[in-house]
Amino acid sequence: MNEKSAGHRGAADDQRPVENALARMRVAQGSMAKGARRIADYILARPEGIVRMSITELADAVGVSEGSIVNFCRGIGLSGFQHLKLSLAREIVEPVQFIHEDVARDDDMDMICRKVFHSGIQALRDSLSVLDPQSLARAVDAIRTAKRVEIYGIGSSAPMAEDTHYRMLRIGLDARVVTDSHVQAISASRCDPDVAVLTISHSGATHETVAATRLAKEAGARTIVITNFARSPIQAYADVVLFTMARETRFRTEAMTSRIAQLCVADALIAALALADYDRSTETLRQTFEVLSIKRF
Repeated sequence: MNEKSAGHRGAADDQRPVENALARMRVAQGSMAKGARRIADYILARPEGIVRMSITELADAVGVSEGSIVNFCRGIGLSGFQHLKLSLAREIVEPVQFIHEDVARDDDMDMICRKVFHSGIQALRDSLSVLDPQSLARAVDAIRTAKRVEIYGIGSSAPMAEDTHYRMLRIGLDARVVTDSHVQAISASRCDPDVAVLTISHSGATHETVAATRLAKEAGARTIVITNFARSPIQAYADVVLFTMARETRFRTEAMTSRIAQLCVADALIAALALADYDRSTETLRQTFEVLSIKRF
């Protein structure tokens, strides 16, 4: 089997190079199967050489089938090996302009600010590249047709869940947020097909949120998950997955790097929901603004 036959369906897909193929591999590497991890290790060690290789040469070098190479490419959101080569070529010729290094002990205040801010900017750029508009549209449809929305988050994702809940209320949705794991389990088990559940979990592997999402799905709810770009247990119980892509460093752990990306994905979701029911949303925003005005001097 060659790239042409194995990747025929992907050939019709968008072949525009992505700017973060290597970052996609690094983020997803920990959750890859053994064969896919070998492919990732080989490519990450010599990206310049991959651009000059055929799919057959790469398969022979790694000791896998050509089909495995194509499946690996699709697993990181690319249509096939040629799409990977185009993306690597762009990344090598036009290196990403933002700073990825962790802050160093001897960095001055200016450099600390630059590194932290540029890291946040890159998290947004990377997340935009993996956020699927069709998945966002399906999430909007699931929430709009539900009678109630429940939002789950634990630990560092709890403030994101609280913020999303607040903004859903502002546009007139019947929403409630649950950040206690015991209450999540009870609430999820009592869901039904008229409920949409939005779970926010960077790792997608936190036991409590995975359990709550599973219980909600088993009870008939439509489940939406905002999680990082990698294979994770929670995706098995999600009807819709909205991906972020955030990188962890020594002083900016996943709890910090994920928040900017999660907030932006939630912002996009809220904006799409508001526009889908424009008149009601704008009127509710006006009313809630008037209500909140009594809180200001």
